[in-house]
Amino acid sequence: MPETTLSSSSPDMNCSSVSYVHSINEAGRLLPSASRWNSIEIDYNAFPKSSIEYDSLPSPYSKSVEFNLVITDKTHLKRFVYISIFLVLAVLALVLLLHFLTPKHGHHGSSKNLTLAINQALTFFEAQKSGHFPKNSSISFRGDSGLQDGNSSGHDLVGGFYDSGNNIKFSFPTAYTITLLSWTVIEYHQKYADIGELEHVKDIIKWGSDYLLKLFVPPINATSSSTNTNLYSQVGSTTNDRFNDVNCWQRPEDMSYSRPVSICNSTASDLAGEIVAALSAASLVFGEDKAYSGELIKGAEKLFELATAVDPSAQGTYTMSDACGGQARQFYNSSGFEDELVWAGTWLFFATGNTTYLGSVTQKWTSAETEEIPSEKWIFDWNNKITANAVLLTRLRFFHDMGYPYAAALQPSTTRTDLLMCSYLSEHIFNKTPGGLILLRPDDVKPLQFAATASFLSKLYSDYLDLLQRQGGSCSSHNYTLEMLRHFSMSQVDYILGDNPMKMSYVVGFGESYPVHVHHRSSSIPWDGHQYSCKDGDKWLYSEQPNPNTLLGAMVGGPDQHDKFLDDRKKPWFTEPSISSNAGLVAALIALHNPPCESSNFSCVGSGIDKMGIFTNIR
Repeated sequence: MPETTLSSSSPDMNCSSVSYVHSINEAGRLLPSASRWNSIEIDYNAFPKSSIEYDSLPSPYSKSVEFNLVITDKTHLKRFVYISIFLVLAVLALVLLLHFLTPKHGHHGSSKNLTLAINQALTFFEAQKSGHFPKNSSISFRGDSGLQDGNSSGHDLVGGFYDSGNNIKFSFPTAYTITLLSWTVIEYHQKYADIGELEHVKDIIKWGSDYLLKLFVPPINATSSSTNTNLYSQVGSTTNDRFNDVNCWQRPEDMSYSRPVSICNSTASDLAGEIVAALSAASLVFGEDKAYSGELIKGAEKLFELATAVDPSAQGTYTMSDACGGQARQFYNSSGFEDELVWAGTWLFFATGNTTYLGSVTQKWTSAETEEIPSEKWIFDWNNKITANAVLLTRLRFFHDMGYPYAAALQPSTTRTDLLMCSYLSEHIFNKTPGGLILLRPDDVKPLQFAATASFLSKLYSDYLDLLQRQGGSCSSHNYTLEMLRHFSMSQVDYILGDNPMKMSYVVGFGESYPVHVHHRSSSIPWDGHQYSCKDGDKWLYSEQPNPNTLLGAMVGGPDQHDKFLDDRKKPWFTEPSISSNAGLVAALIALHNPPCESSNFSCVGSGIDKMGIFTNIR
């Protein structure tokens, strides 16, 4: 310790003028010392005497002494000050270093190459493009196709995406796909940019949104009934003649059979709502392009106006009508429409900032929840949006207080979201396969699509909580942590990418073992300059040989409830991919991808999420 000098003058002190004592301890007492090097010197003459008699005051000490402290050796004092400052700064530096270098809340990276997985999962959409095929595409086994689509109806319907392994274009899952991909860009655009995939995913979204703009034709004049709106729900058929998009195994480039169009009106509330949601979400992705973003918003607002102007008794699902969705029932049968109208209103509110849309959401929320069928509870997919909508409205409640009357109206969405997170983690609500894959719909033969969106929502919500600097949440008597949510989210993606009893990646091209007999026309027929007829295609459908073209990034249907998987082209429930399923995969992958800390925010809090970007248009 540094030294100071004190001289004694008290008559009660029978000692020399200089004494050595230790520094004041925790009790505030000076202790005698025999050593100069671990003590300070005290000059007792330096302190003024008090007029108060010490004996009149209660004291916890055996004896009290009056003294003044005077510094007589400044060299040691300076050394003490410098050392103290150095120690304080060193401790602060160590704390800051640990703060910024230690992963936050268990942001554990996967052992898998998620950057590669994202690139591949996005590449799948390239292989699904219909219309004038891009010359710069990385897909070597595709070309122009479907250039006559819409001719039978007198309306241009060229473009869009083929849905899955067949050559049909379904509008409902296409719109859902664009909504979900747009949401991931709105939240995680910096992550996409960090890995060089931002322009890639935006190109995919624009390919889809351009097509969606073609799918509805409003009434010719303002006095016409809203039901005069034309909505195109499907291109391609399952029933026309004996050659169609299902029973004919043929590349899209070789199609020679007729491709009829299914047409609806604005009473197809679910289809209209999902298209509105997709256009609205995409408008936020392309916000910097004012002209295109404005075109998307204009289309979305017009279609929403037409869909909500319909008499409530006439509103329904697109598959209720044979002309509209009769052929889609076996593929994408819609169970309700209220969730799509709420979904549409939510995204329109974010796109425009118009609280009228938010008001319609809060008014219809209860009816949308009531409409949800039990088998769809807690599921987010092309058919059920209420689950994801709750997460989205909770985001609004957390980060952009709307005040009265919306604050109270948004509370149920947060309650539902907490219950959703608990349902993912519970051992009693959903079963899992022996290998750990959650079975959100046990009776469904393609379980990966539901696991992927559950992975996305759980990781996304954990990022919201992280931004709030919360450690977790609760529902009823159960608590959950961010670490638990992220572990669940990663476990599902790891399963999909190969950590499963089959030791097989269910994403084509990823890892050492993956499906090679994918149920997919373009992938299974050689790209050799020959045109193959419908009859010729059977040769490739029933071939035991691996597909000649690798459908990179395609997530197949997945295993059964016992983790068993058959790599068989003739069994689509195992081996067929779809654009809606892959959208969920992309969402989960980008949510879980750990960004470099220096990329966007100085710290890793929030895991690369754009906290306020979604509120750009809300004033």
